[in-house]
Amino acid sequence: MTGKIVTAMTNYYKGDVKRINHFMKVYAFAKAIGEEEGLDSKTQNILEIAAIVHDIGIKPSEEKYGSSAGKYQETEGPGETERLLTDLGVDKDTIERVCFLVGHHHTYKNIEGMDYQILVEADFIVNIYEDNESRAAVERVYESIFKTMTGKKYMKDMYLN
Repeated sequence: MTGKIVTAMTNYYKGDVKRINHFMKVYAFAKAIGEEEGLDSKTQNILEIAAIVHDIGIKPSEEKYGSSAGKYQETEGPGETERLLTDLGVDKDTIERVCFLVGHHHTYKNIEGMDYQILVEADFIVNIYEDNESRAAVERVYESIFKTMTGKKYMKDMYLN
């Protein structure tokens, strides 16, 4: 199913190579962290789908508000997610959780669930590089956000050597 979702998202962001590359990198890190952390198959599937579609709210946010700010993504993303995943035949329970994750992936307080935690970590791993964050910012994020052993290892190996 993730292949169909990648294809749908590539079509959704047709011509926007930056956005396509971003969600593919977040998907790859989320998949790897989830596997290394031993998620059950249902949670892993939800995580992978959420990682692919996590920024789906950017397009409507830019159209509606002229901004891709996280709060707008969280507002606009769930509706777009539900439409896309329903059209692809994803089951209702999976859609509900993925919509929750898309609607909260820029909210870092009260993270509940390994799928949520890993999605946030994967997005940070990619955003740190794409946004050229300072070492001090990386250290703050590492200390305040990262909880999984795998996510912490990736952060150390990539940014904190």
